Amino acid sequence: PSTDEVLRILGAYQLERVFPVDPRNEERAREAGLHLWYIVRFNPEADLKVAIGNLRLLGEVSKIQCNTTLKRVDNEGRKPVAISSDRLKGAPRLADAPFNDPGLYHQWGYINKGGYDFAQEWAPTVAGSDVNCEEAWELCTGDPSIIVAVLDEGVMWSHPDLSANIWVNEAEVLGSKEDADGNGYAGDRYGFNFVKNSPIISWSDAHDTGHGTHVAGTIAAVNGNGEGVCGVAGGRDGQGGVKIMSCQVIDGSYSVSLAQEARAIKYAADNGAVILQCSWGYNSALANIMMGYTPGPGSEEEWAGLYPLEKEAIDYFIHNAGSPNGVIEGGIAIFASGNEYSAMPAFPSAYSKCLSVAAIAADYTPAGYTDYGAEVDFSAPGGDTEYYGAIGENNDGTDWENPNGSILSTLVLNGQPAYGYYEGTSMSCPHVSGVAALGLSYAVKMRRHFKAEEFIELMKSTARELDPYYVDQTKVYHYNHSTPGYSTVQMNLNEYRGKMGRLIDAGALLRAIGDGAGSEMRVPNITVAPEANYTIDLARYFVNGENLQYNVTGVEENIATAALQGTILVVRGLAEGTTTATIEAGEAKQTIAITVRKGNGNGWM
Repeated sequence: PSTDEVLRILGAYQLERVFPVDPRNEERAREAGLHLWYIVRFNPEADLKVAIGNLRLLGEVSKIQCNTTLKRVDNEGRKPVAISSDRLKGAPRLADAPFNDPGLYHQWGYINKGGYDFAQEWAPTVAGSDVNCEEAWELCTGDPSIIVAVLDEGVMWSHPDLSANIWVNEAEVLGSKEDADGNGYAGDRYGFNFVKNSPIISWSDAHDTGHGTHVAGTIAAVNGNGEGVCGVAGGRDGQGGVKIMSCQVIDGSYSVSLAQEARAIKYAADNGAVILQCSWGYNSALANIMMGYTPGPGSEEEWAGLYPLEKEAIDYFIHNAGSPNGVIEGGIAIFASGNEYSAMPAFPSAYSKCLSVAAIAADYTPAGYTDYGAEVDFSAPGGDTEYYGAIGENNDGTDWENPNGSILSTLVLNGQPAYGYYEGTSMSCPHVSGVAALGLSYAVKMRRHFKAEEFIELMKSTARELDPYYVDQTKVYHYNHSTPGYSTVQMNLNEYRGKMGRLIDAGALLRAIGDGAGSEMRVPNITVAPEANYTIDLARYFVNGENLQYNVTGVEENIATAALQGTILVVRGLAEGTTTATIEAGEAKQTIAITVRKGNGNGWM
C-alpha cells in the first residue's frame, strides 16, 4: 500500500519489468535479482528530485536510477574515411600473405612488418607492433561456435565481407511479430535493435557512421574470400569464423536509455554470446573541461552508485555467459578506455571486472588521444593520425595508398557496403575482442575448458610488455585538440609506464592453449526422464572428435540404454535410478553418470 500511495502522489503511473521474461533463463535472472528492476513511468510534470526522494523512503525500494538516454558524442576529428571494394582491390599485397584479401596489406594491426608507406622519417613504424595474427593463424582462424556480441551501431549483416560470419537465430523469421523461441524478443534473427525495440538492425540513417560495422569487421571479416579485408577471427577459405551478434544501442541520432542498454547486455548472455564488445563508455573522470569534456565517474563506487542497473547487467553477463560444459564458463566484457587524452580510463572500462583497452600507434607508443592509467588491462592497435598526419593529407585523395596509421575494416557508405579507415580506442577494443574470440576458437579445437577468470589471466600472462618502449623517450605528434590547427607537441612517454596494460598477443595466447592451459573438456553428466531421450554430440569433447570411433559400455540397461549414431550419443531413460557410462574415443576414455528421474515441469523433483 505504501508503494501505491507514493506512486499515486506522482500522478498516473505505469510499471514495466526492465527485462522481459525468458523462461529458459528466468531462474538465473532471479538469482541475480534482475527480475526486481522495474521502469516506473509517471506524470512528466512531477518534480524528479521530489519523486526520487519519496521513492527512497519506501522500504520496498533498494536502488533507484534515472532512466536517462545515453548520448553519442560526435567527434569531427575522428570521422571515418570510406573507400569502395573496387578501389581497395588496387592495393599492394603483403608478401607471403596468409590470405588473398586485398586490404590485408594495410591492416598493420594484425601483421606489422615495419616500413609502411605512411611512415615519415620522424614517425617510424616498428615491425611487431601488432597483435601477432601471423603466428596465431597457423594454428586457428576462428570457430562459429564462439559468439561475440557487438553493442554499437547496427552491424550491416548483409555486408559481403561479414554475412558468412553473422550470428543467426535460426528459430526466428526476421521482423516477425511472433517470438518463436520464447526469449522475449520477436523476430530477432540477427540480433536486436534496442534503440527502437525492434528486430530490424539498421545502418542506413543519415547520421549512421558505420562504427558498428567497422568494429565487427576487425573481429570477424571473412578471411580468404578475395574480398576486402580480414578479421582477427574470420575463419579460412570458407570454414566459418566466429559469429557476430548485433545488439544495436545507437541508431542514427538516437541512442538507448540505460534500461535498454541493460537489456542488450542480458540479451547477449542469454542468447549465446561469450564476449561483450563495447567500443563506448562515459568520459574519463580526468577529462579536461577546457577541451569541452564533461568528466565522468571517478571511482568504481561512484559509477556503481550512479548506474547500478548497468553494473548488475554487466555482472550478469560476466557470471552467466558461456557454459560449464563449453569452452568457457562465464563471459568476458571488453570496453574501450576512451579518447580524452586522460590519465584514467572511462567507466565502464575502468570497472575491475571488465577489460579496459587502450590504443597504440604502429611503433608501440601510445596513440595521442588514448586514455590510460593503472586500470588499463591491454593495449592494441588503434591508429594515430595525430602522429602520422591526417588521412589523405599528402596523397591526392588516394587514401588507401597512404592510410597514415589508421585502422582499415568493413564500413557502410550511404547504406551500401564499403571499407574504410577509423581510429580510436574504439578500434583497439575489437582487436582484443577478436584475439579473445580466436583463443576460445582454438580452445574448441583443442577441447580445452576455462573459467572466464582463468582465460583472462591467460590473456594477460601471454601479452607483451610495453614499458620497455616508454623509457627516456618523447614522441612528437602533429595535432592535439587542446591547440587549434597543426602544431608540434611532445609526449612524455615516461608518464605512460605501467599505465597502458600489456600488448595483446594472439600467437602467444594460442600457443599457451596448445601447451595445455585450461582443463580437459569433459562429457557432462546426463539427467533424463523415463521414456525420454537425451542426445549429445561426443565430438565436442575429444580432440579430433569428428574423426574418432566411439564405444560406450557399463550402462545398466534396466535404468537406461545408450546408443551411438556416429558421434551422437542417444541416452534413453527407462526407470528411475543412477548408472554410469564409460565412453572410449580412440585412446581417450571418460566416465559419466546417468540419472533417470521424473520432472514436474518446472525442474527436477
